Parts: sequence; structure tokens; C-alpha cells
Amino acid sequence: MRIMITGGAGHIGTALARMLVKDNEIILYDNLTRNTLQHTNLLDSAKVRLIKGDILDYELLKNSMKGANCVIHTAAIAGIDSVIKDPVHTMTVNMIGTANVYKAALENQVNERILDFSTSEVFGSMAYRVDETAHASSGSAGEARWIYAISKLAGEHLGLAYYKQHNLPVTIIRPFNVYGPGQTGEGAIQKFITRALKNETLYINGEGTQIRAWCYIDDFVIGVMQALKSNKAIGESFNIGNPRAVITTYGLAQTVCRVLNSKSEIVFQKQLSADVELRIPNIHKAQKILGFRADVDLEEGIRKSAEWYAQL
Repeated sequence: MRIMITGGAGHIGTALARMLVKDNEIILYDNLTRNTLQHTNLLDSAKVRLIKGDILDYELLKNSMKGANCVIHTAAIAGIDSVIKDPVHTMTVNMIGTANVYKAALENQVNERILDFSTSEVFGSMAYRVDETAHASSGSAGEARWIYAISKLAGEHLGLAYYKQHNLPVTIIRPFNVYGPGQTGEGAIQKFITRALKNETLYINGEGTQIRAWCYIDDFVIGVMQALKSNKAIGESFNIGNPRAVITTYGLAQTVCRVLNSKSEIVFQKQLSADVELRIPNIHKAQKILGFRADVDLEEGIRKSAEWYAQL
């Protein structure tokens, strides 16, 4: 197939491209704000093409998508620091950009799959073993934390509307705290590991009692691939994460220091905004329909990630 990946130079985009390039032609569409692609040899392949572009540029997006059988939409503004700094741009990119992707897919008659990446944040601040039918909660209007969540939730509704109204083969993926080699930006594990390797101070916003379930990138990509291949996934949304790798943010910082034998000090600082206090997925639907399971435990994932960051 010809597969277009928006945000194709990012962490997840490049990980998916590495998995898909063997049997497919890949178009990576990205404005290169975050560039994991530079740490790969993907562009050495004749089957991979990079188009530098923005999902807000509809004409370029539409023309770049011509001939694609499948679109994987990972492009977005993410990370609490970025969201707080520029909430208007966050909403614009995540809502209008996603609308552009669906409109272009319809015009280009993409017939195999449109795989749209949402977020676990649509479940709000208290999400304990939430399944795909759980009530979505965007938090109070005007609170910076929820700008990202509501913009991604709007994209979900739009995608499923395109599926119901125009029969576009849409599948929604809700990632739960994905980490691992190639991650750039504002992820907690990435920040902790890169600083711990240099014995620098690890900073925690708030008291560090927030609870997360962490999913290693290889496990996550396998789940996405299963969703891409299964016709039963069309018109459905899936939680993809690792409900066994659960830890507080403070516990995560301590674990990183212990696993890496780091002398880093852990320092608490003022919380930037409202936060997600509890986030653990129920993945029974993905297990039943896709056969998904996460195998990499947290300490193994930290070691593998540290090996990658140490080489940069």
C-alpha cells in the first residue's frame, strides 16, 4: 500500500514507518518541529518520501495524499508546556488540522484506513481502568490542561461522523503514556532519563502523587499495527497502553534513578496547571478484537530507552 503518516517525523510516526516500510510505500508528512526522523535511516530507503508541510496547509496536504490507500494521522500539538504557551495554536492545529486530514482523505478516496490518534486525556482527571465507552470529560472551560483533550475529542467525533456519513474506514487510537527510544518533547520518562544519565536534578511538578500506566513504544506500535490490519477495527476506538506498568510520578523518578544508578536529586516545584491525577486503561477491547497485549515492563523499558538516549 501507499501509506501517508502525518507527523511522520515524530516519535510514533517514525516507529510506525520503520515497521511498515518493508512492505509498503511511505509518505512522511511533517513540519519537522519535532524530528525523530533525523536519528533513523528511513530516508535512505527508496520507498520513503518526506514532504515538509503543515496539516493547516490544506492544498499541500491534499496533494501529498494523492494515491494513498491508508492515512495514519499522528500530527498534533502536544505536551503541557506547549499547550500552555500557545493554546490558540493547539486548538487550531488539532481541530482544523484534523478536519483537513479527513476532508482530504474523502476527496482522495482513501479506501483502506484512516487511523486517527486521539489521547487518553479525553477521560479527564480521574481515569481508573477506563474502557472505550467511559464518559469523556474535558474539564472546566478555560483551564489550559484540557485544551489539548477537548481538541482531540473533537477530532474523534469528527472522524466517526465521517465514518457514519461517508463510510470512510476510520479507526481511533487512544494512547496511554507512550515512551521509549525516539521520544522528543516533554514526556516525563524522557526528561527523567536524559537528566538522570547526567546526574542532573529531576524536577517534578506538584507532589508527584499522579498515577500513570506507562506503555513502551514497541508494544504500542504492535497494537497500532494490529488495529491497522483488522477490518473489525473500522468504526471503533481502542485504548492502547500497559495497565500493568503503573506508578506515581515520584515513584517513576525514583525508579529511573535506581535503574540507571544515578545520583540525581529529585526536586518538587509548583504545578503548572490542573493535572490528571489517575490514568490507567482498560484494554480488554483491544485484547479481544486485536489480540493486543503489552509485554515490556517498566524497568526494562527504562533501560532500553536510556541506551538510546545515551548514544545521542
